Amino acid sequence: MLVRDEADGGGLEVFMMRRNLNSDFVGGAYVFPGGAVDDHDRHANLEPICTGRSDAQASELLGIESGGLAFWVAAIRETFEEAGVLLAYDADGRVVDWTDAVVEARFAEHRRAVDSGDRRLVEVCAEEGLRLAVDAMHYFSHWITPEGPPRRYDTRFFVARAPEGHTYLHDDGETIASCWVRPQEALDQHARGEFEMIFPTIRNLEAIARFDAADDLLAAAQKIESVPAILPRVVNDGDGMRILLPGDPGYDD
Repeated sequence: MLVRDEADGGGLEVFMMRRNLNSDFVGGAYVFPGGAVDDHDRHANLEPICTGRSDAQASELLGIESGGLAFWVAAIRETFEEAGVLLAYDADGRVVDWTDAVVEARFAEHRRAVDSGDRRLVEVCAEEGLRLAVDAMHYFSHWITPEGPPRRYDTRFFVARAPEGHTYLHDDGETIASCWVRPQEALDQHARGEFEMIFPTIRNLEAIARFDAADDLLAAAQKIESVPAILPRVVNDGDGMRILLPGDPGYDD
């Protein structure tokens, strides 16, 4: 979830993209940038290209033995591929930007190469002298799709401040539209049937809609020490299908 403060003081905004209508999973729905951790993200030694978080620290936050840093790298890579945004620091410790047309063209080629699999993000970092800003991306929530369907997802959500001087444009492949939207406005549009979203997206928007500014949200996210996995259950109670969450009456039945 890439967030920023609206320019006119209107409050917190989040960047969202609409999935291709032909996608196998939630086609047409609005989502946050993201995707699977792949083999390229599981580089043998990620720490030299990452700032502010070791693999041990990342793994402890995720509740796994090792390899946790790859989740942050995957989130940054997917955001670069899908939205044209790269959370990385240059040699001077500043968040990289490409407001210069020459730099923008160079990073557009990097984006294409990483998206196609021709290059790994770690190789781009080495060439450009960059370090991934994993310290600026905070682990926020963990959702697992209900048991039953043949295709299931185990998804971890992160939140970060949206850097300036980046593309913020969908890739016209996996995603076909993009927008900045206030979380509550997205929820209101969804209630009117105008903004299709799935349950975990809705719940994450509800969580961040409580914050008036990006600083407040990021300060709260930085303090999170434990993120429980949420596994919804789908039940038929005679009136239709309902989603139950841990703690809801009937969840443990």
